[in-house]
Amino acid sequence: MSTKLRLTILSFLQFFIWGSWLITIGAYWFQTKQWSGAQFGAIFSTMGIASIFMPSLMGIIADKWVNAEKLYGILHILGGVVLCTVPLVTDPGTMFWVMLLNMIFYMPTLALSIAVSYSVLKRQGLDVVKDYPPIRVWGTIGFIVAMWTVSLLGIEKSASQFYVAAGAALLLGIYSFTLPACPPPSKDTPSRSLVDAMGLKSFALLRDSKMLIFFLFALLLGAALQLTNAYGDTFLHDFDKNPAYQDTFAVKYPAIIMSISQVSETLFILAIPFFLRRFGIKQVMLFSMIAWVLRFGLLAYGTPDNPGIWLIILSCIVYGMAFDFFNISGSLFVETQTTSSIRASAQGLFMMMTNGFGAVLGSLVSGVVIERYFTYADQSKNWHGIWLSFSAYALVIAVLFVVLFKHKHNPQEALDDAHTEPVLSVEQA
Repeated sequence: MSTKLRLTILSFLQFFIWGSWLITIGAYWFQTKQWSGAQFGAIFSTMGIASIFMPSLMGIIADKWVNAEKLYGILHILGGVVLCTVPLVTDPGTMFWVMLLNMIFYMPTLALSIAVSYSVLKRQGLDVVKDYPPIRVWGTIGFIVAMWTVSLLGIEKSASQFYVAAGAALLLGIYSFTLPACPPPSKDTPSRSLVDAMGLKSFALLRDSKMLIFFLFALLLGAALQLTNAYGDTFLHDFDKNPAYQDTFAVKYPAIIMSISQVSETLFILAIPFFLRRFGIKQVMLFSMIAWVLRFGLLAYGTPDNPGIWLIILSCIVYGMAFDFFNISGSLFVETQTTSSIRASAQGLFMMMTNGFGAVLGSLVSGVVIERYFTYADQSKNWHGIWLSFSAYALVIAVLFVVLFKHKHNPQEALDDAHTEPVLSVEQA
């Protein structure tokens, strides 16, 4: 089996695990268990909590003591075991701790999967820049296949979705031990300080006003991502209560409809170089925020029948721009604005703001707001009001971004960063 094929399988299973439950857990929570919205928000915050500390901690272990592919496999096996216990949970409080433990094992594997892939490709003499993106795109395909699998099996509202995820996690965990060895690169080097090891040195960047504003917007956009992940699928499931919509395709297979978002994501990734050349980084990030306004606004007026279904489909297409244009162009902005000595930790700070603090903020606040202002006495929800409020939130962010974020960009800078001198170091900050 070729190296590229082996890493493609790794990437596919990595995101198949997540896609098996991430979008459909809301349907299980609200439709089957009928637990509250505020408590559901806490469940989605587990991803953010785990992202704040686990990737850095596991990165240190992989750098110093344990082969990356072995650590990667152990984490997936432990995560698979935890996922097997989810169907046994009978109360939302216990569910929080079980899902937090699962996320503690899963979230660091996102970074480790990249580390393993890069290490294997380099050892085989392959070009990471050229050869890794076609491998990574199979991760998004894995996510889509998982959503379709859960939907077509009719288990979107069932605990069985966690068994599907657990099976894939256990399979990937075992498979990881067959990969080429990725020994600790810093095993024989002196230990770094705790501050450097945890990537805290990059926090000095927050002394620069432009970088501080950028990272605050990264946090706010990270919150928006959690809103669509948490509530998109259960929104479509709620139409099942209306006889007029019960037999529509979108209500029977909502995960398939929502998977259009991931298909769109793969396409917009390919469009980013053109947009960066034509408009520059700041405008591309602004396009992302406007796309979030449209994403939520279209869902507010969408319905599972014609013509409303096309509004939902369009919102899924827009999602690709909303997600990719900020996450990828944002990481490029960090790349061009920092020196090589702190670039890795600065990227870690960017991910901490989006997937860590932003995810926690979006999950907890949205859960409380929906429970208090958009949930009726019979526990049904005012989805029109929910999506419009989310859209207004994204619009406020976009307006504030235009006013507050002062960056005289060069449309080519994101693509030419390897040939230009970064403008900010820790000492300058």
